[in-house]
Amino acid sequence: MLDDLERILIHEQTILSRLDELAREITATYRGQELTVIAVLNGSLIFAADLLRRIPLPLRLDCLRVASYHGGTESTGTVTFHQLTLPDVRGRHVLVLDDILDSGRTLHAICSRLRGESPASVRVCVLLRKAKVRAEALEADFTGFEIGDEFVIGYGLDYAEQYRNLPFVGVLKREVFESSKFRAPSGVIGG
Repeated sequence: MLDDLERILIHEQTILSRLDELAREITATYRGQELTVIAVLNGSLIFAADLLRRIPLPLRLDCLRVASYHGGTESTGTVTFHQLTLPDVRGRHVLVLDDILDSGRTLHAICSRLRGESPASVRVCVLLRKAKVRAEALEADFTGFEIGDEFVIGYGLDYAEQYRNLPFVGVLKREVFESSKFRAPSGVIGG
């Protein structure tokens, strides 16, 4: 796995230190309110687990499984929801957690659907925000790190469902995703 990396972009300790700061920001924003956190699976799983243990507020946790990459390295433009119903967010303060803000399509679709359920508020927190023009006008309220427009893996981020378990964020070698090493079979969903 490590041979597939071009370089480590964000080391584990740097991530954990930034999570402490993010948790303080989120705690200050929601102090005195009960929070509903919606984690976007599978990518945000590690990020959500590490971040939420640092937030000393009453909160409810739910998850959504959506996909827009469908096994590739770029969003297909189609966001697929894998639940028949959304979590109950009526009148609640909602914080959507995702691993990365890239094209904006996935988070835009999620936030639009959630806002249709009459929450008190909807905010977005991402581990990574790519510095690029987005297909959808959406920005995160809380951001761990801003990165360049590179294909990254680790700390929950995947390529063809591989590399999520790396404890850091790394840049995948171009030849790895251009080769057939991990070509996703038809129907495999990344996220």
